[in-house]
Amino acid sequence: MGIRDIAEVEQISIGKVLHSLVKLRLTPKAKQSHYDELEIDEFWGYVGKKSNKVWLIYAYHRSSGEIVAWVFGKRNYKTAKALRKRIKVLGISYNLIAIDDWRSFKKAFRTDICRIGKEFTKGIEGNNCRLRHRIRRAFRRSCNRPATRFSKKLENHIVAFE
Repeated sequence: MGIRDIAEVEQISIGKVLHSLVKLRLTPKAKQSHYDELEIDEFWGYVGKKSNKVWLIYAYHRSSGEIVAWVFGKRNYKTAKALRKRIKVLGISYNLIAIDDWRSFKKAFRTDICRIGKEFTKGIEGNNCRLRHRIRRAFRRSCNRPATRFSKKLENHIVAFE
């Protein structure tokens, strides 16, 4: 259920819902400790203003539809490396990684067995599309949609995606 829906059902303000979510900061855990294959991709949104893009880089398991681990940051090697570290800290093992041909992914996951190419990341690309449809602050501007919406604070942006 989305933030606006929760506010409507509970008859409280959107700000109260966001404040409660930021206070809770639940950390979801992976449902499994081992995955056969994880797909890695990046997903962007705005925080504060259009010139401030924030990237969600995450690992996705296609068979279960589960987002296993994620990090927010800039679209660079440091953030890709932080995702790999987060996967290891969570104690998640995997047989192989599917990534697109982005240099930072290849560098961050160079010690792993990787399948490189868009044909191997179709599951996570489809999930990106679902996120854009379901999370209002992830919309892109298009012909039949209003201007792109964005979060005012990074904390609100993060809890909206969690």
